Amino acid sequence: MEELQEVQSPLKPRKTTPQTEDTLNGHLPPGWQSYMSPQGRRYYVNTFTNETTWERPSSVPGTPKSPVSQKSSAVNGYYISGSPVHQLDSGHMSLRKASGDPQTPGSPAAPRRQSKESSLTINCVTFPHPDIMPEQQLLKPSEWSYCDYFWADKKDSQGNNTVSGFEILLQKQLKGKQMQKEMAEFVRERIKIEEEYAKNLSKLSQNSLAAQEEGTLGEAWAQLKKSLADEAEVHLKFSSKLQSEVEKPLLNFRENFKKDMKKCDHHIADLRKQLASRYAAVEKARKALTERQKDLEMKTQQLEVKLSNKTEEEIKKARRKSTQAGDDLMRCVDLYNQAQSKWFEEMVTTTLELERLEVERVEMIRQHLCQYTQLRHETDMFNQSTVELVDQLLRKVDPAKDRELWVKEHKTGDIRPVDMEI
Repeated sequence: MEELQEVQSPLKPRKTTPQTEDTLNGHLPPGWQSYMSPQGRRYYVNTFTNETTWERPSSVPGTPKSPVSQKSSAVNGYYISGSPVHQLDSGHMSLRKASGDPQTPGSPAAPRRQSKESSLTINCVTFPHPDIMPEQQLLKPSEWSYCDYFWADKKDSQGNNTVSGFEILLQKQLKGKQMQKEMAEFVRERIKIEEEYAKNLSKLSQNSLAAQEEGTLGEAWAQLKKSLADEAEVHLKFSSKLQSEVEKPLLNFRENFKKDMKKCDHHIADLRKQLASRYAAVEKARKALTERQKDLEMKTQQLEVKLSNKTEEEIKKARRKSTQAGDDLMRCVDLYNQAQSKWFEEMVTTTLELERLEVERVEMIRQHLCQYTQLRHETDMFNQSTVELVDQLLRKVDPAKDRELWVKEHKTGDIRPVDMEI
């Protein structure tokens, strides 16, 4: 069986007056001496084995009641001490920050509740606590970027289910694709009108009404009808260019866009599922550690009542299981943080790509709507006033401003995730 853990006193102990101690409490077992910690708490050291304990050693041969162990493991800069947590006087367990200062038996770490209060987990994503949150710089502070404002989830329109910030961005992209398609359909309707108008002008130009007019007036009338045929030709060319230079590019732009969006959605969703799985593992490991600690505490109390080799062996076994549970918890937290880090990186990369695609889409539409107005000017210079306002508005199209207004209305949260602490 594994030997009970021993510890070398980290500081040279300040010896008290053992005579007074022995007079008040009886003689200590051979090899044991009493000392006082800097905080005024008495502890005992075995000069043969360097074992240290807070409890006064029994005169019965065997190990001390509560040996102090320095075995510890680090988790995110914190140490989990003892078996595997440091036992405080109040009976509570706590984590203590790694420090270069040596710890004496009389200076156990004060309880640190900050490990739980400094962060909170929502839908398996860990965020800094808003009350004590350190200042976070935006990833792109000079603009309203997708990568800074969609980390949290929000309720759907019915208020029943939650929707991830990334899903909201995807919905915007798919909506943009649909709007682009509807714009192409609008231009198609415009083309039909132009074609029908040209057809009617051409038909009217061939009308035989007043064909019997003679003389110079008859020549002027014939020229008027011919001008209708020329105008019909202009409108046919306009409709043809609308189809090739505006409608078709709008329909063909990012043909596989929806398929690509599904890939992004599945990728990010898989990372969130993995994060949820890792979080469940952390909670399970945390529960297991609590149970092992309770079991160790119970067996330690049994030892105080009944000293026997069997109980001591059970304590050794319980301590090993408690230490293993602590190691399992640290491993689960590390895996969770790795999964969250991967999700974080993919969120930033993918949202920036979505942002780029949105700028590309808006710029492309702006360019082809400008082409529409240019063709319209060329078709009918006398009707410029009908498209002047369109020209003015197209010159004011600004993807960055559009994004700012949209983000302000739809953002779900600008706090980025942080590592979970035990």
